[in-house]
Amino acid sequence: MQFAFVMKGTLYLRVDDATRPDFERLGAVPFSYATSASTVKVASYYEAPVDALEDPHALRDWATKALASALGARKPARRKPAS
Repeated sequence: MQFAFVMKGTLYLRVDDATRPDFERLGAVPFSYATSASTVKVASYYEAPVDALEDPHALRDWATKALASALGARKPARRKPAS
């Protein structure tokens, strides 16, 4: 279950509609990357709050929220039809 990743030295955490405002309130921005045609914004991953990177307890709290967001976004497993 992916709930975070590091790209070019920046930690990004999974967000959802409930947690995104918390990140935005702290000035965090979503992950984005440039293509030849435009910049793509990935609104489901935001920069980890800077203060959390310096406090392991705070980082654990943010990571827990990110994991919950990832679990909530998970698609249900496909069930095999009964034989």
